[in-house]
Amino acid sequence: MRFLECLRPRLLVPAVFDIDLDGLWRQGIRGLILDLDNTLVAWGSDFVSDRLIAWVSGARVRGFRLCVSANARAGRVKQMAGRLGIPGIANAGKPRRQAFQRALQIMGTGPGETAVVGDQLFTDILGGNRLGLFTILVVPLTSRDFVWTRIVRHPERLVLRALGLTRPTRAEGAGTHPG
Repeated sequence: MRFLECLRPRLLVPAVFDIDLDGLWRQGIRGLILDLDNTLVAWGSDFVSDRLIAWVSGARVRGFRLCVSANARAGRVKQMAGRLGIPGIANAGKPRRQAFQRALQIMGTGPGETAVVGDQLFTDILGGNRLGLFTILVVPLTSRDFVWTRIVRHPERLVLRALGLTRPTRAEGAGTHPG
């Protein structure tokens, strides 16, 4: 697989709320590995919205197994995942494979039946694609980011352009399939 193709998400959506969970279920997806910062909650925020709690609950009611996997510190991941009532993996070291494999083990799912949802190409999407997961890229919730993430946002935009992709805007509200 060419390196650039390792960065291609299978699906682009404005936010987790725009993911067609029923469509994923029909495709055989049973587990969701969820990034934390700028995917589920704003970077550095401890606010968990009622809408997010309802989305997580709806996913669980449909039968999805969920796990947070984040490069954030253990205390933060434990607190946030606990509020959502799902397991969490901290200091994940994404895009390395170990945290993704651990999430698969926790959820009891295999790569062909698991999606990873995140806001970064070079961590969430690259790591998920390396293991054959269904990868979903969301628009970051805020422009506030960890300093390293701010640095890689520019090359990320260049890669998206090279792949012929454009991030959807929140107003679009529906997922786009990049191929």
